[in-house]
Amino acid sequence: MAKRGKKFVEASKLIEPMKAYGLKEAIELAKKTSTVNFDASVEVAFRLGIDTRKNDQQIRGAVVLPNGTGKTQRVLVFAKGEKLKEAEAAGADYAGDSEYITKIQQGWFDFDVIVATPDMMGEVGKIGRVLGPKGLMPNPKTGTVTFDVTKAVEEIKAGKVEYRADKAGIIHAPIGKVSFDVAKLEENFTTVFETVQKAKPASAKGTYMKSVNVTTTMGPAVKVDPSSVDVK
Repeated sequence: MAKRGKKFVEASKLIEPMKAYGLKEAIELAKKTSTVNFDASVEVAFRLGIDTRKNDQQIRGAVVLPNGTGKTQRVLVFAKGEKLKEAEAAGADYAGDSEYITKIQQGWFDFDVIVATPDMMGEVGKIGRVLGPKGLMPNPKTGTVTFDVTKAVEEIKAGKVEYRADKAGIIHAPIGKVSFDVAKLEENFTTVFETVQKAKPASAKGTYMKSVNVTTTMGPAVKVDPSSVDVK
């Protein structure tokens, strides 16, 4: 087990290990126990009662955070013709077709998200083995394979985040930065919470949300009481 630093140990003392906090208090504690000297990211982690070996219990999607993530995403769009102009007008950082396929094959990765029109997926598939392990492969479930390039780019720039349950049924999603005020983090958290809650598979049995935690980059986790979240 990795040895924890002195700052982490001291910060952890402010958190009661077995206690599930109300949302506002949990976020306040997460901000207070951030141990790094930069504007750390704040993240929510859900441990879900699902079996991801079953196709109908694989949860994946995307959601636009009302207050953004605090990070500007660099967007690469694979498209042709008028859709290229549309991508550039929407604010895409890069837009093109085969030339970017070649650049990526040569090791270029100066972007965070890829959007592709459906007619480009045959070409993009050629670099699937490179993009897949990095989580960069466009997917219709996350809205990144679409002819509505303008909407896709604008949503990503506005703070759209992707989420996906791993093999253990855990979802991690960013909800902002430590510099965000508590109300904005609460609103972002609630948006993700509601989205994950609505994604519950009909075939999932037993307790769906087994645990919910908020944490900061390299900071201790703070357990959240799901019943304290004001969902609509």
